[in-house]
Order: sequence, then structure tokens, then C-alpha cells
Amino acid sequence: MNKNYFAKTPPMGWNSYDYYDTTVTEADIKANADYMAENLKKYGYEYVVVDIEWYAEDAGSRRDEYQYIPFGKVEMDGYSRLMPCVHRFPSAADGRGFKPLADYIHSLGLKFGIHIMRGIPRNAAHMGTAIKGTDKSASDIANAYSICPWNPDMYGLDVKKTQAQLYYDSIMELYASWGVDFIKCDDICRYDADTAEQEIIMLQNAIQKTGRSIVLSLSPGPALPEKAWIYEKYANMWRITDDLWDKWEDILNMFNRCEIWQEHVGTGCYPDCDMIPFGHLGKGFGHEWTCNLTYDEQRTLMSLWCIFRSPLMLGCELTLLDDKTKELITNEDILHLTGHSDGARQIKRDSDEVIWASRDEKAGVYYIALFNLSDCERKIEIPDEKVYEIIDIINGSTGEGVINNPISEIMELWDHRSCDKAGGNINAHGACLYRIKID
Repeated sequence: MNKNYFAKTPPMGWNSYDYYDTTVTEADIKANADYMAENLKKYGYEYVVVDIEWYAEDAGSRRDEYQYIPFGKVEMDGYSRLMPCVHRFPSAADGRGFKPLADYIHSLGLKFGIHIMRGIPRNAAHMGTAIKGTDKSASDIANAYSICPWNPDMYGLDVKKTQAQLYYDSIMELYASWGVDFIKCDDICRYDADTAEQEIIMLQNAIQKTGRSIVLSLSPGPALPEKAWIYEKYANMWRITDDLWDKWEDILNMFNRCEIWQEHVGTGCYPDCDMIPFGHLGKGFGHEWTCNLTYDEQRTLMSLWCIFRSPLMLGCELTLLDDKTKELITNEDILHLTGHSDGARQIKRDSDEVIWASRDEKAGVYYIALFNLSDCERKIEIPDEKVYEIIDIINGSTGEGVINNPISEIMELWDHRSCDKAGGNINAHGACLYRIKID
């Protein structure tokens, strides 16, 4: 199987982490899936992802002390494979795992995903539980010196032992039998462990053996630019930042990261700008809040994510979405860029403004995004001759050549305004995104 065909366009959907942290339940997942099916599926949102510690019995119960409880009780089968916590996911009882929930998600016309940590449960290694397909135990293949610096659930694998691959094969076989479409693997992307690269390869090898198209997403970032070829060959998504939250500094930082990774976006290969922190956030962290970004800052985020062609994963509680936020995340002209444009690149960046551009898959259609980074309203304009220069740059990156035909349309896609020129007054921390048609 060609893993690039698993996600021909950047994945779009919802992830439980930003709102629920470790506390999400089956009822929560179903409620958000129902909302997505009814309100967002038609715009391309389709993945419903259960994030971290779905297997942990007491997750979230000692939040004042720990985000992840050390040596907590976890659900596990006889082959050292983590299983959903039954009191949070009751349909998983009697060894059914996530299959009933995945079946429910699929019945809505959506796709189902889960979060996993690199390696094998520490509890399995301590108890010496079995590994499917071998007489070796979890303690034989665990590397007790390979420990995630921020989560205590797992040991890395001793990648020199062939049975380590068998363990990854066995968990992917299980996930495929549940109907999993998307896996977010954590503690692997930024190479904190010296075996991370080999484990990325082992994960994709295991996916290939299932015969199921399972999208592989790697976290946390920032991903290493010098390892771009590994991510592109073995993964579909890789985080280019650490956890991104609703702070302007976090958004500002992404302009540099997107410039670094702009050459590595392609079919089935998506540098990931992280989840979209709009709407209601943080309930599972013990202090629920609404997004601290201004409307203009949220518009900037969506403009950059879409022209760059990042995956779009919402992190909020979908059932509490307000109309204004829903409007932001469902603008069809803006979302069109994620699946139907290419050649995106940064044209200019200084302390006050940024310009990005790309072209549509349809000949003669281009996009220019203008970003005001300053703390006050600012006039940013692109004269027609500069538009042609930008188009030449974009065509040079995709091999089409110079365009000299007249401009027939300039449309600002957020406000749906027909314009005489690209640009104008842009609010502080705001953005405008223009579609330009050439006859």
C-alpha cells in the first residue's frame, strides 16, 4: 500500500485533547461526532480522534498533582496491548475494545482515530506479560532506559530485537480489527528518544501489514527539518510545533515554522501546525475557558493553516460552538485551499507584515494572503505589477512559467468582497486572503 493515498488531502476533524485532556468518555466522543456529522462533515471535517490515556483507570482524578498519574492502573489484554477503560468507554467491555465506538462513528459517515504513546506499557514490562506471535515477554523487549520525559505510561522498545516489531504488528492488527482510521503517535516526532526514527519505521511497517489505510500522525513537535525525508517516507502528518494554544505568541511563531516546512507539503505528507484552539477549551485541565485569541487572530490562524495546507483538527467542545466561530471554520472558499491548491510559499516576512501565496489546481487561479503582525491597524497593498511578480514566483516553484494575461478578478475570501486591488487596511494581528483570477 502507498501510505500517501491514505490521506490525499490534509486530514480535517476533531481531537479530544484541548477540551477534555485525559478525561474524555464514550458519551463525549459520540456527542462531538454527532455534531460533526450534522454540522461540519459537509465542509470536509471527518476524523474523530480520542486523545491521550483512553486506557487509564484514574485519568484526571488527581489533576492538582499530576496530568498523568505515575504507575496508575491501565486496561490491558493478555498480549500487553492497551484497551479502553471500560468505565469511561462501556461499549469496550468483554474485550470488544473500540470496535463498537468505531462502528458508531463510521455509521455517521465519519472516520475514527486514537492516540497512542511510543513503546510498550511499563505495567506490561513489570509483569512480564505475553507478546502475540512469540514466546518472548514484554520485559524481554522493553527498553527501561527509553522513557518519555513527560508521560510515565510506557517504555520504549528494544529495537534491536525482532520481537519488538512483532509487538507493533500486534497492536496495529488490533487497531485495524477495531476499524481505526487514524493514529496519533506521541513521544516520537521530535526524536527525544534515540530509537524514535526506527520506531517510526516500525509503526509504518506494522500498518502496511494490516492491509488497512491508517493515517499516521506523529507528535509532539517541533519536528526536525533534517529528518524531513523520514517523516515524508513513513508518516502522513508530523507536528512542527510543540503544543499550540490560544496565545498570539504561539501563532506568531508559526510563520517561521511554516516557512521552514513549506517545501515538504505534498499528497499524503503534511507538516502539522497542531490543533485549532478556538471555542471552549480546558475543561479536563480543571479550568474551562473560551478562546483567548481575538477574532482577527483566529482569522490569521485559519488563513495560514489553509494556505500552508496544514491538517485542520479542531480542539474545542463542538457542541458549544458559537455561530461566529462556526462561520470561521466553515468558510468554504478558505477551506478550498487545503485540498485544491499547491506551491504555497512565504513571499515576504518582517516584524510588521507577512505575505504568502499559492495557486489553485485550476489553471489561472492564485491566492495571496496578507498578514498584519503589528499591534495596530495597518495598510498593506499589493499593486498589480507586484501581483504578477508573486505569480511568477509561485509558477517558478511549480514549473508553469511566466503569466502576462490580464487580471479578471480579485476576491477577498473572508468578507466575500470583489476588489480593485489586493490589499487595504488590515486590523491588528489580522489577515486578508485574496483569490486572483488571470484570463
